Amino acid sequence: MMVREGFRKRLELEADLEVVGEAKDGRQAVALVKKLRPAMVLMDIAMPLLNGLEATRQIRKDFPDTKVIMLSAHSDAAYVRQAIELGATGFLLKQTSSDVLATAIREVQKGNTFFSPAITRHLHSREQKSLDRGEPFKPKSNHLSSREVEVLQLIAEGKPNKQVAAELGVSFKTVDKHRQHLMGKLNIHDVAGLTRYAMAEGIINSNIRVIID
Repeated sequence: MMVREGFRKRLELEADLEVVGEAKDGRQAVALVKKLRPAMVLMDIAMPLLNGLEATRQIRKDFPDTKVIMLSAHSDAAYVRQAIELGATGFLLKQTSSDVLATAIREVQKGNTFFSPAITRHLHSREQKSLDRGEPFKPKSNHLSSREVEVLQLIAEGKPNKQVAAELGVSFKTVDKHRQHLMGKLNIHDVAGLTRYAMAEGIINSNIRVIID
């Protein structure tokens, strides 16, 4: 919450930028994009209900004109690669200065990519050249579907099937089928294993930070 407010206050000082909405979780972020159709989304990787990576995938699929800059406390190259695969065109560390944040928004809006220097250093030269040419990374195989990621995140957050069903608007039996399918697809045989997988993939985290501009 404090980080989100800080970013909003920074951006409100820029005459050519307008903050049109804020979201507390990934699902709300997707809903706000549908309602407001912003030019740009600043998306935190770690959010409840729907993580920033999955929210980015849904936004870029349904609203390709809305650009996404990912925010993270870490410069992990694996997260950067995944964010780019899912359609993000920028990746910033949360301690980024207000000047760099504004510059990143303007550069991405012009069609360029923008990454924090620390993140750029973590990318291999081949990947960096692809980014400079505007080429996407080759997606990994066997990605989970959007619904599978949603179910996985809610289960990993400790929600029982009944609550997962209520959150997603589906039946208890449907959630149970999704859980069994996830276990089979990932070769994981218990909820604890699903939780460890979700943590390792950056699907769950306790932070709640996102700004839509």
